[in-house]
This record gives sequence, structure tokens and C-alpha cells, in this order.
Amino acid sequence: MNTAHSESFWSQNKLTIKGILVAFLILAMLIPTLFILALVEERAQRKNEVVRETTAKWASSQAISGPLLIIPYNEMSRTLEGNEKPVKKLAYFLPEHLTVNGKINPEKKSRTVYDVIVYRSLMNVEGNFAPLSGELPGIDPASMLLNEARICIGISDFRGIEDQLALEWNGARTIFNTGIPENDVLKEGLSTIVAISQEALGSPISFKLTIELKGSESLGFTPVGKTTNIQLSSAWPNPSFDGSFLPTGSTVTDEGFTANWKIQHLNRSYPQSWKDMKYDIKESTVETKLLQPVDSYAQTKRSIKYAVLFIALTFALYFFVEITQKKKVHPIQYVLVGMALCIFYTLLLSISEYLGFNIAYAIAASATIMLITLYTKSLFTKWKVALLFGSLLALLYGFIFVLIQLQDNALLFGSIGLFVVLAIIMYYSRKIDWYGTGQKEISTAI
Repeated sequence: MNTAHSESFWSQNKLTIKGILVAFLILAMLIPTLFILALVEERAQRKNEVVRETTAKWASSQAISGPLLIIPYNEMSRTLEGNEKPVKKLAYFLPEHLTVNGKINPEKKSRTVYDVIVYRSLMNVEGNFAPLSGELPGIDPASMLLNEARICIGISDFRGIEDQLALEWNGARTIFNTGIPENDVLKEGLSTIVAISQEALGSPISFKLTIELKGSESLGFTPVGKTTNIQLSSAWPNPSFDGSFLPTGSTVTDEGFTANWKIQHLNRSYPQSWKDMKYDIKESTVETKLLQPVDSYAQTKRSIKYAVLFIALTFALYFFVEITQKKKVHPIQYVLVGMALCIFYTLLLSISEYLGFNIAYAIAASATIMLITLYTKSLFTKWKVALLFGSLLALLYGFIFVLIQLQDNALLFGSIGLFVVLAIIMYYSRKIDWYGTGQKEISTAI
């Protein structure tokens, strides 16, 4: 009696039990995807290490600050004994007008399977200082140590300097050397002594210099002029404009980009001249980054996030086809199909390192669809079922590929797509006789 009751229970609930088993297999097949995700992270980290090694030998991100004119002066100070003695202090002056015209020439450095983007830049910098005599009230011009006046330029990575920097100062040529007289404003950089006479304090002083600089990832400028105009151009088609100010105008095409900035001193938090103060002039830096095309590792990680959708829908389709075709599919066969879906990601990862994500996705998806379609034919012995199954799988891969490309709109379209898929599953599953009491199968529309 108990045996008959047990057989009746299993007979009436075999679809439910099989469904629970399939659901368990779906969860179990997510475990390999975690290992694949760790592999993607490892490869991405390896790429970052290669980039760091390459840029360490070339030059890192560059940021140019200046030119900044520093003039020492003596200020009388009273000692504890009541005597007066001169104390050397520094006065800082920024240009009245500053114009930068730069061109960034990107280069691709290949290291194993990775490409690292670096650049060479050529920048023409020119401008002028306003008459210095009226810039800092409270400083006696006679106390200025004009023979120690220096022009300073901050450069973040000296390894990128490709040629000697020469300054044309009021028509006279002088050479920069490493080091600056202080590090309160500029942490590191180059400087050169310039000739300023007492008579020249009442007149504008013009300057010009050309900077040839190597770097990687980004190039930045500090707008130290009372009026600063910066123009950059490059053949790189994927720039990102960052920093404290966006360009006042920019053009980006497949052939490259041009960008212009016009910045007034009123847009910054530091003045044109000062003494006895410390300012961080780098806070106003404008920056241009050379972005690489969308990272294949990031896209692969995004695709892995949809693994549960691939596995769940594929197993659900197998489950419904199993019911409609009255053909039993062993759990091991479900596992084999799940492994094929997981291997898709390893194919995608390995091929994308050589051919890029889009081509790799097409190859890996085609191989996976073909494998599962042929395996489905061997299980259900009907090409109609196998081809229909392969077509639905192709639609799923296509849908996920579109979601990956959409990025910002992926959540919206993904939610709509999942809702439609769930509605279709609910529609076709409504006729299943889960208890085996009357209806034998769902509609044979498949």
C-alpha cells in the first residue's frame, strides 16, 4: 500500500521534481562562472601591471604648471634685542596673458598581447607679465633681489622631457635647469634665472618657450594667466576632458579632436601675485585624457553578469522541449550544456585579447550555438527542434550583446527584455499538467 502510494506521488509530481532538479542545476552551474570571473580579474590586473611597467619606462601622466616668476626680496625684521636685520622672502607673479598651443601625437606600444597608448607632445607657450612695480604694494622695489629672479615651471615627470627647454625672455635666451627655489607652490619642476632690471619693473615682459614632452594617459595644464587660452589637438579619437574646467569648445571625430579653453583669473581661487602666502595652483588644472577603446575585460565581466540568464533560459527551454517531445534528458546532459555555456566565456576572454571584444563575441557565440544545436539534435533527433533551439539561443546572445553595447540604457532594455521572456515562458507553461491529472503536454506549437 505504501509502495503504491509512493509510486503515485512520484508519478503525479515528476515534473515538479524534475523542475526543482533543473533549478538546482542552474544554481550549481553558476559556480564555474565565479572562477571565470576571477580569471577575468586576474587578466585585467596583469594588463594593468603591463601598462604600469611600460609607462614607468616611458613617462607617466604629465601636468604642466607655470610659468611662475619668483623674485626674492629683503624685508626688515626686528630681533629680540631690538635690532633690525634683513630677512629674505619670496614674491610670486603670474602672467598677464598665457597662450598654449599644443599637439598630442599618440603612439601604440605593444607588450605581449597588450597595447599601451603613450604620446609625444609639442607645446608652444607664450605670454607676458604685466609691469611688476604695481603688482605687490608693500614691497620696496629697491629691496628686490632682481639678480636672483627665476622663472619656474612645474612638470610632473622629468623622464618625459625630450629636449632642452629654452626660454626666450624679452628677446634673450636662457636655459632651464632641474630644481626650483622653493616647493610651497610647485612641488617639483624646472627653473632658470632671468634678467630683470629696475627699469624693466615698470614695463611688460614677454616670454616664449617650446616644450617637447612624452607621457601617457593624460596631459594637464594649470591656467596661471590672468587670461589663459589653451588649444590642444590630436589624432586620437577618444579623448576625455577632465579637471577643473571643461573646454569652451571642442570637436571630436574619428580622425581626432581639437579643444579650446579660455579661463579668467576670476575663475580661480588664487591671485595673480602674492607674498607670505601658500596657494595650491594645481587645483585649477585642466586635463585631457587619451582613453583607450572600451576595455574588453570590462565588457567580458559585464557579459558574465548575464550568465544566470543564459543558463536559466537555456535549461528552461530544454525542460519545455523535454516535456513537449516526451524525451527524457538526463541531469548529466543538462550539466554538459551548462559547461558549454560556461566555456563560452573563456573563449570570449582569450580571443578578445587578440581580436577585440566584438569579434571575439561573434566567434565564441557562434561556436557555442553550433555546439549546443548539434548536441540538441543528437538528444531529440529532430532538426526542427535543434534549429529552433539554436535560433532562440542566437537571439539570446544577440540580445545580451546589444545590452552590453548600450551601457547607460542597459537596465531599461534589459528589464523590458526579461519581462517579455518571462511572459512568453508563463504563456507556454500554463498548459502543463504539473500533477498529471488530465492534460498530457503543452501546445505543440514548438
